[in-house]
Amino acid sequence: MNSSSKAPPLQEPSCLKISHADPNIYSAITHRLLFHFSRTRPDTPIVIICVGTDRSTGDSLGPLVGTTLARFHSPLFHLYGTLEEPVHAINLEETVGLVYQKHANPFIIAIDACLGQSTSVGCIQVVEGPLRPGAGVNKQLPPVGDIHLTGIVNVGGFMEYFVLQNTRLSLVMRLSDIISSSLYSALKQWNLHARSAATREQ
Repeated sequence: MNSSSKAPPLQEPSCLKISHADPNIYSAITHRLLFHFSRTRPDTPIVIICVGTDRSTGDSLGPLVGTTLARFHSPLFHLYGTLEEPVHAINLEETVGLVYQKHANPFIIAIDACLGQSTSVGCIQVVEGPLRPGAGVNKQLPPVGDIHLTGIVNVGGFMEYFVLQNTRLSLVMRLSDIISSSLYSALKQWNLHARSAATREQ
């Protein structure tokens, strides 16, 4: 599933976890995403799968990110999962299969909400390896992604469905704005780097 080429000269931790209130959050997430992009080939198709549903406030993080990214109409990535056309438990496996049919050796970025400890609520994580959606609510769904971003929207461990339904929309909106802005910024920077590298090789 991984489509990385060369190992980086400097090894970074496989997980970044940072509070939405951190003043450096945009640059920290962008830098970490660029680190992961640097391990792919410049011509690798980037696929973003935003997991979640608009029927639950806490679980709407992924579709909100997808809807924001869709407004850019950007050729830099292929997008699955918006408020209008969500990717959720029912169609996730079908969507992943479609991605591999349409895109050769894609680098997949999965995005989802998650629950965590009270001290972690409001944090965003950038993690190497696949997302395991549904784990917090005891659903068996296929893992997805070469890397994944999650926003910790509320406290887990008890009555998860109820907790997701009663999550503050303001926090979910804030996290979705940070993720979509940082991700788009990283994609633009990576594209510029790849184009300049290709020019030098000519």
